[in-house]
Amino acid sequence: MSTPRAAAIHDLSGFGRCSLTVAIPILSAMGIQCCPLPTAFLSTHTGGFQGFTFLDMTEELPRIARHWKSLDLRFQAIYSGFLGSERQIDIVADFIRTFRTRDAIVVVDPVMGDDGRAYQTYTPAMCAGMCRLAELADVITPNLTEAAFLLDRDYSALDRSEAGLRRLTEELSLGGTRSVALTGASLEAGKTGAVCFDARTGRTQAVQTDFIVHPLHGTGDVFASVLTGALLRGRSLAEAAEQAVEFIRACAVRTVEQDLPLREGVDFEPLLGLLMDRD
Repeated sequence: MSTPRAAAIHDLSGFGRCSLTVAIPILSAMGIQCCPLPTAFLSTHTGGFQGFTFLDMTEELPRIARHWKSLDLRFQAIYSGFLGSERQIDIVADFIRTFRTRDAIVVVDPVMGDDGRAYQTYTPAMCAGMCRLAELADVITPNLTEAAFLLDRDYSALDRSEAGLRRLTEELSLGGTRSVALTGASLEAGKTGAVCFDARTGRTQAVQTDFIVHPLHGTGDVFASVLTGALLRGRSLAEAAEQAVEFIRACAVRTVEQDLPLREGVDFEPLLGLLMDRD
């Protein structure tokens, strides 16, 4: 079999583990050719750093897409994450429509916020645009905050019981037409993980692991990247989510042991072999 190819549409931060500096090594370790489409280049990510540089790549995105189209490039996955403007959301939507094939998987990580609040760069118009982009996805990976935005719900009023999280995940599936991996879902004290609805089977399953009581940056990017790689390797949604959750826990344990500053992200590089060993 030829090596699967994924178009990864994210920003690129020179320092701080997030977005493309997470997606490229993880997908590569899992045997996937990662073709980056950078939405911006930053000297560092924006969490915990001051004075960072920012190069907007919006004008370049459609040029790259046209060149790739002229080369007749085919992708087995299209995977998007943090986007920098409402216009970029529309460009990514056009990219999906242009390059989507019958057998391709479209994974949208609808990055908009956390802890009940939108990120500083996300306007109401951008959140609305991200909701439209997510409608094009085969798989979405929202956290609880993003789930509330997608469903136009009050974050503080979300039912966080096991039954409530399962209902929330199923509602996010748009009537069973897309798969959902709801992240940051805790079904009992001391546990965390994901609740998944698989559009192919119509089943809802939960994946849980021990909760590491330590703030961590970039776990959403790690989760979505491992999930995308596992899906391309033929795993079911629940199996892919389980692999992602297990890998994040291992990385979290190592990060705590290394006592790394929050802004440096999870220390995942020495553990990439865990992703290579799984057939």
